[in-house]
Amino acid sequence: MASYGVNVPPGVPVFKLDEVLPAAKKMADDGGQVVVKSQILAGGRGLGKFKSGLQGGVHICSVEEAPKLAEQMLGQTLVTKQTGPAGKPVNTLYIANKMKLKNEMYFALLLDRGTMGPMIIACSEGGTSIEDLAEKYPEKIIKIPIDVFEGITDDQANQAVEGLKVTGDKKAAADQIKALYKTFAESDCTMVEVNPLAETEDGQLVAADAKLGFDDNAAFRHKDLFAKRDSSQEDPREVAAGKYDLNYIGLDGNIGCMVNGAGLAMATMDIIKMHGGAPANFLDVGGNASEQQVVEAFKILTSDKQVKAILVNIFGGIMKCDVIAAGIVNAAKGVGVQVPLIVRLEGTNVEKGKEILSNSDVTIITAEDLDDAATKAVKSIQ
Repeated sequence: MASYGVNVPPGVPVFKLDEVLPAAKKMADDGGQVVVKSQILAGGRGLGKFKSGLQGGVHICSVEEAPKLAEQMLGQTLVTKQTGPAGKPVNTLYIANKMKLKNEMYFALLLDRGTMGPMIIACSEGGTSIEDLAEKYPEKIIKIPIDVFEGITDDQANQAVEGLKVTGDKKAAADQIKALYKTFAESDCTMVEVNPLAETEDGQLVAADAKLGFDDNAAFRHKDLFAKRDSSQEDPREVAAGKYDLNYIGLDGNIGCMVNGAGLAMATMDIIKMHGGAPANFLDVGGNASEQQVVEAFKILTSDKQVKAILVNIFGGIMKCDVIAAGIVNAAKGVGVQVPLIVRLEGTNVEKGKEILSNSDVTIITAEDLDDAATKAVKSIQ
């Protein structure tokens, strides 16, 4: 953000305990205090709690206290309202300068479906949950749609400054709004959320805390940015799936699903639920998956200890049923599937596909249609 001209609090990321004290001395304010922040891929850190018992993922402390506090934070697991009960590992701490702020606001740039372009959402009150504020006082939220081809105009930047009720230098504040938009547009962001966007005692706007999201499709344009990705913050199953262009989202059920096509995957999950089961994942192998991708999909499903059965639901269009059937058999042999395997095939070369399944020496429960497949999957684990 700083590289685009956005004012950000001075700070130093630390990865080891022996880096904490030098960073704290460097970032200390006049009173000898610093801010120690847990860097995790989730919000709600301040109100979070470490599994070790320490309350709060963000602390203000003296330079002398920083190393001992860091010892209780670095390498520990922080649970917030956004992480779920599993929490996130704290591999990095941010030792930041304690700033004197006189006013806290909320500012975000998002992609809006309604206007089919970027949208500024801002509020003169920030630092807390914007969702709660928007529910209680919707009139305080301002929305400014931006033409993606024209970019942000001076009038729009000034409108945002007025909506934020900036008391200091309004021209400098408008320049900060433009710098935030430049960050959003040139970094291919899907979201830039600054909470709080704060005003210092000398009237400067500072992005005191922020969350940014990036379009994965633009990774080739931002290799240095995507190199910062910390996969320890993500579901390891999703990371593994991403390496083989598989669309995977982990859920908390016990029936693993492997499907081609997102719509069919959603329908499969729904019908499993309708029959009293619970899907363990969303896994779309795409319309033209290779045998290698099928093998990797099986590896991901079988590595999940909560999976008690696997339901494969394939509609052969571009992907022929006989090819996918051969892939399923070879993958099941190679991986060693130890749970019931239910397969439903339909579409191109379906009879050849069914023949391959029935002639294999792999134990496979075949299904005639999606309803039959879901019934058999649920029954297999009861």
